[in-house]
Amino acid sequence: MALTFAKAELCKHGSMSSDPTGTVALSVGRRWTIVVVSLLVTASAFVFINGVAFMIPALEDDLGTPLAEAGLLSSMPSFGMVATLILWGYVLDRVGERIVLTLGSALTAGAAYAAANMHSMVALSVWLFIGGMAAASCNSAGGRLVSGWFPPEQRGLAMGVRQAAQPLGIALGALVIPELAESSKSATSALIFPAILCAVAAALSVVAITDPPRKEWDEATDEELANPYRRSWVLRRIHVTSALLMVPQTVTVTFMLIWLITNYKCSIALAGTLVTISQLLGGLGRVVVGRWSDRVGSRLRPVRVMSVVGALVLCGLAFADHLDSSIAVPLMVAASVVAVLDNGLESTAITEYAGPFWSGRSLGLQNTYQRLMAAGAPPVFGGLIAAHGYPPAFLVCALFPFLAVPIVPARTLPPGLEVRARTQSFRRLRRWIVFRSGDWPDGKPRPGRLARRQRLRRRGKAVAPPT
Repeated sequence: MALTFAKAELCKHGSMSSDPTGTVALSVGRRWTIVVVSLLVTASAFVFINGVAFMIPALEDDLGTPLAEAGLLSSMPSFGMVATLILWGYVLDRVGERIVLTLGSALTAGAAYAAANMHSMVALSVWLFIGGMAAASCNSAGGRLVSGWFPPEQRGLAMGVRQAAQPLGIALGALVIPELAESSKSATSALIFPAILCAVAAALSVVAITDPPRKEWDEATDEELANPYRRSWVLRRIHVTSALLMVPQTVTVTFMLIWLITNYKCSIALAGTLVTISQLLGGLGRVVVGRWSDRVGSRLRPVRVMSVVGALVLCGLAFADHLDSSIAVPLMVAASVVAVLDNGLESTAITEYAGPFWSGRSLGLQNTYQRLMAAGAPPVFGGLIAAHGYPPAFLVCALFPFLAVPIVPARTLPPGLEVRARTQSFRRLRRWIVFRSGDWPDGKPRPGRLARRQRLRRRGKAVAPPT
């Protein structure tokens, strides 16, 4: 009662926004601090989730683990995430990000420490699975921190910064874990590193995370509590798109290191550095793409563009690797960068479309589909690579972004950016009309044969064929 009265008085005197998004309740610096801490917490979880992939060379040397079996082992955290992502999403909708990030990071730290002390493959798999169950908390949390603390025209950029956590976590793991696994008595000892990071992340979450204000469940209207999946197929199409685009991301992260070492004779340090560079570029790219989505007023139209680009780059990589061309290495870096660019946009679209009372479960379902693909891809593609080599595997991988192109609901506009999106569409249409006319915007004729043919076509005159 007292808290409700205090909120009402703050809103009345203009000190706090009555808007449930609460975008003016915190200073700009405080809001960005929350996003940065959320980034660091999630990055720590992804060091653990993807860390086993960077232990594959050491596992092969120490234990003679086959590539397909090592790929399955690297999938165990993803399988664990699948088991709890929706549950964490439900908890997130009820108690908020602060508790979820703190509890999840602490449990992940404990599981990583236990896995680092295991020498049996079965016991190691069990603890990796349990750690994935805990790390799923960080994957679901964070979306409402962006939608709750930032206005629509800044959410793409803010979510891009927050979603840079995954490539940054992978980059850090690629830089540190291969060397630790190589120099330690046991390859699994390298998991001490993510255990320490996740313990620090739990402490940061307690101190720095502030949940955005929103209505209580009993105060929400029936429309706000309504199931968004019954309104349209938009959320389902986003889920399918993100699941398909998860395959190239998983394949490049899992096999890039071992591909560089075995096919192109790179040292572990050089291969780890290239993986790190690609992931850092991917993290920067997520920020740029998020800002792009704010400017064009659409979260999903850029996703369609990146699906096409990703498929073409993977096809080029398969062809270059088949020819043993030196251009295959930069193409692999490009493929790994493009593969990670879309995730922030899809997460932003889900939080905006699902609303504050369904965003946790929707993100949980979204991440469940992604983790199913991430868990299934390494053993399947590991077997495909062992049987037929890398080029056919890259070609098969390129099919997934191609399939995603027609599924992306690119016409869905984010709430609050409809006017900007329509303005951008009008500008594109005007530029296209000007281009088709064969004239400059001021009415003067453009030079060149193409412009001349366009002017003649506009006037209804036939163009003489070239002789």
